[in-house]
Amino acid sequence: MAKSTEPRIVAELGRPETPEETFARKAENSRKHRANQTLFNLVIATVASLGIVLFLVLVVVRPGDETAVTADYQTIAADAQTGASEPLIAPTLPADWYANSARLGTSSSVQTWYIGFVTPASSSSSAQFIALEQGIDANDTWLSLATDGALANDTTTIDGLDWTIFDRRSSSDTGNYAYSMSATIAGSTVVLHGTAANDQFDLLAAAIAAEAKAEAQ
Repeated sequence: MAKSTEPRIVAELGRPETPEETFARKAENSRKHRANQTLFNLVIATVASLGIVLFLVLVVVRPGDETAVTADYQTIAADAQTGASEPLIAPTLPADWYANSARLGTSSSVQTWYIGFVTPASSSSSAQFIALEQGIDANDTWLSLATDGALANDTTTIDGLDWTIFDRRSSSDTGNYAYSMSATIAGSTVVLHGTAANDQFDLLAAAIAAEAKAEAQ
């Protein structure tokens, strides 16, 4: 049975629609279809984007669950000792201190033992950083690099060990060299430098002095 080709009756007008009305009706239907399709695609894209953001928040960006990177510096020191001509300093510190790096290497042709310590946070300050660098048979060039070229401006004695102070806290852009201390222990030059408060530097210096006394006995 052949499909009727008679013009569509426009109910409101009670007559067949004209070719112009047919064209306009089909164009409007196409426009509505495209609009609905665009809206549908926009909704799908928005939902997909929100899903990606939710994934990143729940799985990737989880700062509360981050675990601090720690290094067992005393074990590393014991393992590296066979390659060093001087006892490597690995002081015993309170449990709320930890090291995030420890290694034996070379700096300015000087064998250097390095530990990066993170100090505990307090009610008045966040956790801070102190590096311990031990240069075996070090020279002046090594000391200048280890203190970032700072000029000595004070001295102190902590548990019988004499330290030279390099305090640059009043300067800008000093990074991890805002405050430094250096001392000579047997055949090594020891430098502490970082951003911590004086009492935390003094605590580390006292622990180093205690270890040096134990080694000398």
